[in-house]
Amino acid sequence: MSPLPSELFLALRYLRPRRTFVSVITVISTLGAMLGVAVLIIVIAVMSGFDREWRERILGCNAHLKIAIPNAVMREYAGLLSLLSTNPAVRGAAPFVLEQVLMVGKPIVGSDAPIRGPVLRGVDPDLESKISVLPSSLIQGEFDLNGRGLVVGSEIAREMELSVGDHVTIYSPNSIRRMEKSLRDGKKEADLGADYEVRGVFDVGFNDFNAMMVVTSLENGQYLYNLDNGIHGIFVMLKDPFQADAMRESLRPLVSSDLAITTWKEDNAQLFGALATEKTMMYVILFVVFIIAAFAIVNSEITFAVSKFKDIGLLKALGASNAYVMRIFLGHSMAVGVLGVGLGYALGRLFLHHINDILNLVRSMTGFDMLPAAIYQIRELPYEVLPLDVAIICGGGFLICTAAGLLPAWLAARLDPVEALRHE
Repeated sequence: MSPLPSELFLALRYLRPRRTFVSVITVISTLGAMLGVAVLIIVIAVMSGFDREWRERILGCNAHLKIAIPNAVMREYAGLLSLLSTNPAVRGAAPFVLEQVLMVGKPIVGSDAPIRGPVLRGVDPDLESKISVLPSSLIQGEFDLNGRGLVVGSEIAREMELSVGDHVTIYSPNSIRRMEKSLRDGKKEADLGADYEVRGVFDVGFNDFNAMMVVTSLENGQYLYNLDNGIHGIFVMLKDPFQADAMRESLRPLVSSDLAITTWKEDNAQLFGALATEKTMMYVILFVVFIIAAFAIVNSEITFAVSKFKDIGLLKALGASNAYVMRIFLGHSMAVGVLGVGLGYALGRLFLHHINDILNLVRSMTGFDMLPAAIYQIRELPYEVLPLDVAIICGGGFLICTAAGLLPAWLAARLDPVEALRHE
């Protein structure tokens, strides 16, 4: 005697018919659920991986908190730096100057000297390693900002054909205004900008940063912008970046009301918002595809119910109720759902484990690179399987399979036993 309820016993028994090892109808239904779950897990895991990758790279070269006076210069900041440095939740804090400049490179044979408009970041070399990965991300030269030392992003170096030891001229908005004033006053001498030596080239793995950032000492930044001893703000690195909002709220009562404190989430809200929207839309699109696939499961379950026409008649002739018959066929679709979801999860994890091997094989066979380093700045496709995503996908897949079995189960329960046994 089976310990299972009779309805569940029959539902599981129908997964394997008498004459063949596996029911074709069961295989078709299970494959639909399996492929739907596997594709969802693979796509969502890759999108979560990109989200993690971008977050790590952004947090590596951007502070978790930025403290500044909007459209003004900070001059009294020593006390605030001391307060931040003694906070146990803070990994590091450092003053900065951050503004756009005009940078003119060396003349290139056959063309004029290249000109770019990067953002210049003036930093304290002794503190920079506590708030960013810049000092450890050099691919050429050294993080030497003494005198007129400068380190530049790899993309800027490539575009302007710069290497260690080359010299560039930097014009700040103030120096350009002084040039204009000199010309208006008819002076023969004008501000020709400041000459800097490229001491290093960095690559932080974030293309926008590599293409738009040059770094020099805090003193050079203050000189370029006539700040004297003033700064544009303070960068703060936390031990836990996800505590940035809580840290901001705890700092508000301790600092001047004219200081604005922004978090890394706010500074990069557009990027992370776009990633979240893409992930949500992908969820919706793939679940719609899954629902369409569920119609194939409905069709298979109806075919299965029709094939069991005689069995239904016998059960009803023996006194089985409509609810009893409905539970049998609903149990069958639920069993298909459990089997399909389980196999889909296993297939998805297996594919993700070998996804970069598969990409490398495709690249070697076709010569087509699906992840150009110049665009994505990654060597391997990132992925991250989050427990919440797995729960949503597997739970949603099981519910869709169960719902797909409701109509066939209801139709099977309404069959007339007399009609079913008339020709037997």
